[in-house]
This record gives sequence, structure tokens and C-alpha cells, in this order.
Amino acid sequence: MAEKIALVEDYLSCHVCSETFRDPVSLTCNHSFCSSCLQKFWEQAKNKNCPICKRKSSKDYPSINLSLKDLADSFAKRQNNDSPETEKEKEKEEVVCDKHPEVPYWFCEDEQRAVCPVCDFLLHHGHKLVSIEQAVSDLKDQLKSDLESLQDKRDKYEEVEETYNEMVEHSKKQLLSTEKQIRAEFNKLHQFLKEEEESRLAALREEEEQKGKTISREMKRIQEQISSLSDSISAVEEDLQKHKVSFLSSYKPTQTRARDQCSLSDPQLVSGALIDVAKHLGNLSFRVCEKMKEKVHFTPVILDPNTAASRLCLSDDLTSVRRGDTKQQLPDNPERHTKYSTVLGSEGFSSGKHSWEVEVGDHPDWIVGLAKESADKGEASVSPEYGIWCLKHRNGKYIDVVGMSVSVKKSPQRIRVQLDYDKGEVSFYDPEDKTHIYTHRGTFIEKLFPYFNLGKSGDAKTTDIKICQTEISL
Repeated sequence: MAEKIALVEDYLSCHVCSETFRDPVSLTCNHSFCSSCLQKFWEQAKNKNCPICKRKSSKDYPSINLSLKDLADSFAKRQNNDSPETEKEKEKEEVVCDKHPEVPYWFCEDEQRAVCPVCDFLLHHGHKLVSIEQAVSDLKDQLKSDLESLQDKRDKYEEVEETYNEMVEHSKKQLLSTEKQIRAEFNKLHQFLKEEEESRLAALREEEEQKGKTISREMKRIQEQISSLSDSISAVEEDLQKHKVSFLSSYKPTQTRARDQCSLSDPQLVSGALIDVAKHLGNLSFRVCEKMKEKVHFTPVILDPNTAASRLCLSDDLTSVRRGDTKQQLPDNPERHTKYSTVLGSEGFSSGKHSWEVEVGDHPDWIVGLAKESADKGEASVSPEYGIWCLKHRNGKYIDVVGMSVSVKKSPQRIRVQLDYDKGEVSFYDPEDKTHIYTHRGTFIEKLFPYFNLGKSGDAKTTDIKICQTEISL
């Protein structure tokens, strides 16, 4: 044992002063010396040669070998520290080697474990060795960083869980409101329509149940992830409390698990989780009256409340919209517009010709037209660049999709929007005298949805803009 300790002591000793290294530097020949000893030797020899092999150094001021310094400092501290209190502390420390409990242990970064410098000296020759204190400090810093990443990940999952909770509550309100409106519609019809009424109520409840299952399934997955992340966080926190060697022997699986979970993709809300109110309410009378073979009124566009900004208020039949003074408490589901006072139609178009008329009256601030399905609902500006083709009315002026003013003979009370998807044309007309306002030509490659944006009505008589009905004979 004494011979091995002497071997370690010789490895950590300066060949100039024969003392344990103080601020050791290593030359390109791999010989090491105390920094001050080497400088004095060079001054006396009047050259920059190695004191041992006489090879000329390529560096005038070699940098401190930090790994060797840590080992030397640790060895010197253990050798010089013989007080009773220190001995008691040594007894408390975990033992790597039963044969040499008093020797300052090293940590081999190549093999990621604590080693005895006496027994394992030759086995780890050429490996990168640092003091065990430095290894524990560095690795705990890494694990603390992993802990922060885990906590951030958990926070994101909890945010999504909260949004799902809001969507569940809103779905319940939608259920009650939609059921009430459906009943009001069916009460206007004769008794023989009762069967159809109950059929549609059943479809609504079925969808609510299916959407509820979808949200429950997603929430269960989110909760499982939160639970798993919380377990990992607890494991990391537990490892961080462990003492040196115990920590080193157990931290790796915990860190691997933590990093694997940190690499998980961020949780995303599932689109279409809310009840499709437009499907149940849109053109309800028309669809029911198809069975009655009589003339009915048909509204070609139905507004989708799941896309409406929080300041917009839709009519019960989802055919008109006005801008309110305060924001409603609505869930931040993926379909909803969050920056501008915008709402979309419930059905999109990917081919053919389509048209609808919007009653704008004397409302001073509105935009009507079409938007592509992928248009950014949080930041998109009104232009073809962002996939929106519209006619804008503001401050008494009519503006086209590229921001140019459009001349009109008179201010139309209605605007007809006409889409020819296959030709790539969006046109706007005054339906009263069939006056053409302007046409934009382009290329459409995805589904387009009717687009409505509403500003403040001010002193105008018209507070709502409304999609006009069309008479169709069955």
C-alpha cells in the first residue's frame, strides 16, 4: 500500500521542487511542473527547454492543467489534513475502496465512475481524471439543468390541460345553448316533425359524447405525461440530495430518463374538440324541410362560432355577427381567431363556383371575402400574401386585396362575394344593380373559407352584418 501511495505521490510531484504540484502546467512533451518552478528554471537556464527531456517548448506560457491541479490540490489537502474533526468527516464519507479509505478518490470521466488512485492508478493511466468533488459539482450542474427542462416541459403540459378544462366547460355551455335553439326551431314546425327533432338532438348529444371522449382521452394522456414528468422530477431531486459516490452510481439512469422526456414534443391541442355547432344549427330548417318538398329559405354560408374572436357576438342562427364592447370568456382552441375580430364560415370550398351576399348597410368598418384554411389565426394580415382575398371598407373607402382604393358609384347596402375556385377568381359585386366592384385572380391550392372581419359600428344604424338568405325550390 505504501508503495502505491508513493507512486501516486510521485505522479503528482513536480520534478523541479519535488513537492506536490502547485498550479501545474504541462508541456507538449507531456512532462508537468509547477508553473512558478518552470518559469524559474527557464530564467536560470536561459532557454525554454523541458527540465527533464530537454525538448524545446512550443509555448512561452503554457496554461494551467486544471485536471492535474484538481488532483494535486485534493491530494495535498488530504495529506495535510490530520485534525480529529477531519478524521470524523472522513468516516462519514462514502468509501470507494475498503483498502484505502483515507486516500482522496478520483473520478474517471472516460469510464464515468469514482476510482481509487492507489489500486486503479495503472488501470486508468491516460484517462481523464478529476477530483471527485469537481466531478460531483459538474454533474450536479448538468442534472440541475435537466431538472429545469423537465419543469418547463411539465408547465407546458399543465397549460394545455388547463385549456382542455376550459374547452370542456365551454362544450357544456354549447350543448345547453344549442339544444335550446334546436328546440325553438322545431317548435315552429308541425307535430310530424317531432321525430326529426329528436333525431337531431340525439346527434348533438352523440357528438358531445364523442368530443367529450376525445378530450378525456387527450387529457388522460396529458395527465399521464404530467405524472411521468413529475416522477422524473422527483427522481432528479432525490438524486441531487444524494452524497457523492452514491450520487455518481445512480445519477446516469435518472439523467437518461430525464433527457428522454425533455426531448418529447410539446403538447398540442387537438383541433375539432369542440361541438360542431354549425353542423347542427346551420340551415336546419332547410335540411328538415327537404323532406316536406316545399319552398324554404337557404343561407349559403353559416358562421362557425368555434372560429369567432372573443369580441364578436353571433346570432342564434349563426347568420349574422356584430362586434361587442367586451371580450367573452372563450377557450383558446386551435380554430379560434385571437388577434383580429374575425370569424369564418363553417364550410370551406376546394372546387366549383360559389356565391353569397352579405348585408353591410351603413356599417363603417368591415371586411368580407375568403381565407385559406392554413391562414394564421393569430397574426395573419389581410392580403393574398397571407392567404386572404377580401374587399375592405374603412373610413368611407373601398380597398382591394393589395391595398388599392376601388371606385364605386354608390355605397352598396349588400356585397355579393363570388368564387370560381377552378379559375382562381374572387369577385365582388353590388347585387342591387349587379355592378362589378373588382376581381382578384390567383391560384388556389387549398380549401377556402368565407371570411368576415368587423370593426366598431360607431353611430351607424347597422350594427350587425348578415349573410342573406336565398330562395330555393325543392
